[in-house]
Amino acid sequence: MTEDAVPARRASDRGRYGRLSRERVLASALDLVDREGLSALSMRRLGGELGVEAMALYRYAASKDVLLDGLVEALYLELEERLAAEAKDTADESPAWRSGLHQIARATYEVCLAHPQAVPLLATRMLAVPLARRPLAVLKDHERVFALLREAGLDDARAAVAFRAFTAWLLGYVFAELRPMVDNPDEPDPAFRLGLHRMPPQELPILRAAAPDLAEQGGTGQLAAGLDALLDRLVGT
Repeated sequence: MTEDAVPARRASDRGRYGRLSRERVLASALDLVDREGLSALSMRRLGGELGVEAMALYRYAASKDVLLDGLVEALYLELEERLAAEAKDTADESPAWRSGLHQIARATYEVCLAHPQAVPLLATRMLAVPLARRPLAVLKDHERVFALLREAGLDDARAAVAFRAFTAWLLGYVFAELRPMVDNPDEPDPAFRLGLHRMPPQELPILRAAAPDLAEQGGTGQLAAGLDALLDRLVGT
């Protein structure tokens, strides 16, 4: 069926802002999730945002799961845009493959921090969707990483190991950065702000002491340092 072919008795997809497109549906869904979280996303609510009946959206996302996969795709498309717009640092004396992996890690981190409410999908949907059924933008990111690991001199087996380690470090770092740490944002006292009074001092003395440092984001500096340590171990210089 072509994009312009309309099944009989289907709800109109001409909303208050004109005719819909897949790009507009996904952009609106991502905006809704950014504002109110994943729990707010439903076909009915998204249709309301766009000024159409919920049934009109099924032309662009056949189910809620397909819509969620579309949000993952939107994140990776934004990653592609960031990578295309970012010029290579000419002062960087690292090998091109290492600089490329750092660039991917940094851009992924920035996209995730721009859309923290959607980040859980990078775990949940990847656990639910087989490799070949992932959105093309996701697969192109995988291809990009593997190409750089090949450029580093790794064969297929070693590249697969390095790919898993790179992905695990990058997403794990992002998830750690985005974990909520503040118990009461209106509390001026740091200890009460973090809710340390809720953590038994006899059983958790080390964790209580580390909590203020855990509450500080590591940023791209710690991301890069950890990635270099990982690549030194897996690939070398």
